[in-house]
Amino acid sequence: MEMTLRWYGSKFDTVTLEQIRQIPGVHGVITTLYDTQPGEVWSRERIRALKDEVEAAGLSIAGIESVNVHEEIKLGKPSRDELIDNYIETLKNLGEEDIHLVCYNFMPVFDWTRTELARKRPDGSTVLAYTQKAVDDLVPEEMFGSISGDMNGTVMPGWEPERMAHVKELFDEYKGVTSEDLFENLKYFLERIMPVCNEYDINMAIHPDDPAWSVFGLPRIIINKENILRMVKMVDDPHNGVTFCSGSYGTNPDNDLPDMIRSLKGRIHFAHVRNLKFNSRDDFEEAAHLSSDGSFDMYEIVKALYDIGFDGPIRPDHGRMIWGEKAMPGYGLYDRALGAAYINGLWEAIEKADK
Repeated sequence: MEMTLRWYGSKFDTVTLEQIRQIPGVHGVITTLYDTQPGEVWSRERIRALKDEVEAAGLSIAGIESVNVHEEIKLGKPSRDELIDNYIETLKNLGEEDIHLVCYNFMPVFDWTRTELARKRPDGSTVLAYTQKAVDDLVPEEMFGSISGDMNGTVMPGWEPERMAHVKELFDEYKGVTSEDLFENLKYFLERIMPVCNEYDINMAIHPDDPAWSVFGLPRIIINKENILRMVKMVDDPHNGVTFCSGSYGTNPDNDLPDMIRSLKGRIHFAHVRNLKFNSRDDFEEAAHLSSDGSFDMYEIVKALYDIGFDGPIRPDHGRMIWGEKAMPGYGLYDRALGAAYINGLWEAIEKADK
């Protein structure tokens, strides 16, 4: 596997490439052109500039997270063909620049959803958290306002103000859209882009919905073993694969994470490894990566990835805010650096025990 860290770009991230390079075992970043809009073509010039900046710091681009999918593609609107053409052009440009991994999601309206961005834990650290009651007590238009005060002056992925300004209209668009509709629209999208993925050897890695159930009545489909296996089989191409995010699938305690990993051998192109702590089934918070700090057996998760021969990029995810750091919630330096070291340690121990 290749240990990486997510980096939003020098204009948007409080963490620098110099700092990332000093994390032992981290040699690449997962990045994006954060100021582009869904449906916009990424030019080769901008991709090359981003790549040059990363490589000048002694790192490499291991993949892109994300090239966002326009809502009209998810909705199956007539305009989707032109938007998919633009997406294909972006994939072609990435391939021309020797970038071969794209993480994306197919979640309607919202990206990952949390009801708190700075819940204080007993040790004084703050974390992202979710309670179903808080969601049930809100109307969708109030969601952004309820958490924006804890963003520490950053723009969070999936919660961009431009998107949030149109929440009500988007909810109106999704009235009557079912999970089956969403599956069909995803299938159409994947069938259109697979030829360019095959031409340029680009692995598409769909990120699961987070949390792994419907929020505000919106359909969500990438939520469990049954659905993710359906997704990879309905467009049965090795480039149609998965971002296995333990923290997203793990929001549903019924999901057996190691079993899911083993069922997806050969189709996991990217892994997000993080831990959650459940206070009840409807109340969870992000934890340190260490198994004992949360509810997941991180050893078993990493071992399952090792056992299937996973050799793609992996990254720690959604770290705590510790040691006085002020950064994008979940994406500071210190706790993610600790997470990278911990995951690397697990991998080394598993690897040596296997010899």
